[in-house]
Amino acid sequence: MRQGEELNSEALSQYLSDKVPGAENGFTITQFSSGHSNLTYLLTGSHEYVLRRGPLGPVPPKAHDMAREYRVLEAIHPQFPEAPRVFHLCEDQSVIGAVFFLMQRRHGLVLHDVIPPAVAQIPDYPAHISEAFIQCLVRLHAIDVAQTGLLALGKPDGFLERQVQGWADRWQRAKTEEVATMDNVICWLREKRPVSGTPTLVHNDYKLDNVMLPLGNVDRIEAVLDWEMTTVGDPLADLGLTLCYWAWAHSISAQPGWHTREQFVNRYAELSGRDVSKVNYYEVLGIFKLAVILQQIYFRFRRGQTTDKRFEGFGTRVQALAQMATSLVEQNG
Repeated sequence: MRQGEELNSEALSQYLSDKVPGAENGFTITQFSSGHSNLTYLLTGSHEYVLRRGPLGPVPPKAHDMAREYRVLEAIHPQFPEAPRVFHLCEDQSVIGAVFFLMQRRHGLVLHDVIPPAVAQIPDYPAHISEAFIQCLVRLHAIDVAQTGLLALGKPDGFLERQVQGWADRWQRAKTEEVATMDNVICWLREKRPVSGTPTLVHNDYKLDNVMLPLGNVDRIEAVLDWEMTTVGDPLADLGLTLCYWAWAHSISAQPGWHTREQFVNRYAELSGRDVSKVNYYEVLGIFKLAVILQQIYFRFRRGQTTDKRFEGFGTRVQALAQMATSLVEQNG
């Protein structure tokens, strides 16, 4: 576990002893190393669980809401099995110092910076993963939120307007210096906002390293992770954010055989039946949101609320994202 992010295994086991099976025998706790905000741990004993809690130090209002993520997963899992099952929510911060919940541990592979040998040996794996990744997103967006009761997870009316204003407010609270390009992007997002289609579930962080592939199989998605920002709104917000990560120069999906960005968009349109002619707007929105998320982390790092050295260069990354969004704005008028 990273220094300062340890959990008190004795206190945790004692608290959970009568709440989930296997806790009475104690756990070995290890930390998942990936992720830049919420902290995620594996509890291993006679049963396995994954524990999720928010980051250390003060966080922006309404961000990293573990109780909400628990309730989102509780509602979505029966309709979308790729969302892990949840077992227990603890809102008593005296146990480990934060609100946390336990969820099902899924087994498989998450792709980060390299392709593991078990995947690399599968013929045409990039095309298969591309297809599975898109189909999973389309299935999520196909869930009838009105019939399933999931409409209560969000407020689709005014979704895009609230997205732009909400993330602009977060930017103002977290910025460490003036960035004129970001101000221009915010103005463009307000002026060019399209009319949203039929609302669906919106994961709000759907990307390749937030999905898990089953071991030995690249034709389906085993699990979709990180449901913290999930809501109900415009499904193209998911498509736009995914494009922020897909097939750029330093990403896995830029390698030969993966769907190109154009193929990705066209395949989504074909499977979903949605009009994607305004997708550039949603991509700018996605880049803007990503820049704000990194800035919030960098803000906490600058204030000494986290000492994780991975965050030291996030200020430079925010500047690069602001310029990327500006370039797209200039291309699209």
